[in-house]
Amino acid sequence: MEFKEVIKNRYSCRKFDSRQVEAEKLEAVLEAGRIAPTAKNGQEQRIYVVQGEENMAKMDEVTPCRYGAPMVIVVAYDKNNVFVYPGGKKDSGAEDASIVATHMILAAADEGLGSCWLNMFNDEKARELCGIPESEEIVMLMDLGYAAEGIEPNTRHFEKKDLSETVTYVK
Repeated sequence: MEFKEVIKNRYSCRKFDSRQVEAEKLEAVLEAGRIAPTAKNGQEQRIYVVQGEENMAKMDEVTPCRYGAPMVIVVAYDKNNVFVYPGGKKDSGAEDASIVATHMILAAADEGLGSCWLNMFNDEKARELCGIPESEEIVMLMDLGYAAEGIEPNTRHFEKKDLSETVTYVK
């Protein structure tokens, strides 16, 4: 798919079928995250792939938003390996992990997969399920799989504000 079509047509999938994601497609999604840019190339992202019937049952206790996805990717970052910006008030962790997640979401769409960015989850239960140490911060969970038959984007998906409403040219 052309990149413009990928970014235009990608949507948050909220109903998945039971088909498993092929290893090659999962690898393409993970590779997109691996090559994403990070501040000073710190590569502080930590990715956890949760799959399998038993783990998905546990994931249902972590988030009410799995929507039947056959796998969930947890995106975190190592808090001890972030770039701290001058002034010491901000660091690159959340933004770098978000860039990584966005690359993976777009790669999923390019592979014909559905995904959904999840912010509603129990941090402690996610940590326990994945064995995530306290030195890592979880940024998001991502449902990943094939959209169920007949699922389409929410009607609001294509309702976008005009650039003039969101962009200011500073003179």
